[in-house]
Amino acid sequence: MQKLVNAHCHIYPEKIADKAVMGIRDFYDLDMSLNGKLDDLLRDGNQVGVTHYLVHSVATTPKQVKSINEFIAESVNAYPDLFTGFGTLHPDSDDIQGDFDYLIELGLKGVKLHPDFQQFAMDDERAFRIGEVVSNGKVPMLVHCGDFRYSYSNPEQIKPFLEKFPDITFIGAHFAGWSMWQEATQKLAGTPNLYVDLSSSLYDLSPETALDLIHAYGADRVLWGTDYPMWDSKSEMEYFNKIDLTEEERELIMYKNASKLLGLDY
Repeated sequence: MQKLVNAHCHIYPEKIADKAVMGIRDFYDLDMSLNGKLDDLLRDGNQVGVTHYLVHSVATTPKQVKSINEFIAESVNAYPDLFTGFGTLHPDSDDIQGDFDYLIELGLKGVKLHPDFQQFAMDDERAFRIGEVVSNGKVPMLVHCGDFRYSYSNPEQIKPFLEKFPDITFIGAHFAGWSMWQEATQKLAGTPNLYVDLSSSLYDLSPETALDLIHAYGADRVLWGTDYPMWDSKSEMEYFNKIDLTEEERELIMYKNASKLLGLDY
């Protein structure tokens, strides 16, 4: 059986999923057909044969951290063979270390941040407080990167963070620079602790450009993902299949890299 890891999936509790998805839709001005709920994620993934999912959510206030991490942990416990969960942290929490310790206690395997939603810059002290905790905790960090409208997670903010915390395995979402893909690649490719995912990118990149970006970072540093619920798996796989990759490169991106980062038995 072909293995496929969707390394970028947002999920939400049933009672708030509709509101959360509408918030994402409005933030990015996108038409979204998926609903952010577990059964919908699995239905969508089954269309292309996803065999494992990295699931997470983001706290926009410190008081959301505990409940979000508990929800992600509950979801992983419901589907332990299918899901790996990353927890959330918030830079304005009074106890970032305590929040981190609890998410680890819950069985979550890393940290997800979205500086543009959470409104903090990756090169300021608020981010560095989180970086210290994550670096000491020795878990990977998945971070939304890039937005031409803001200055929170663009390449000039990401680079100092990567340099300050070289021991963090850092996954830069969206080729490490949504809406500024080439600029991010020029500034960040080759950074030793940086991986990238290709979610929320292929819709706006030609197959040739996507191939150039993959080769700039190295196929052994790229993860396949859909940014669920923003994009459906079928269309994302169609985009991916148009990229002129070798079979070895394709397998690295589809599951081997994620398997190594997440400790999967693949």
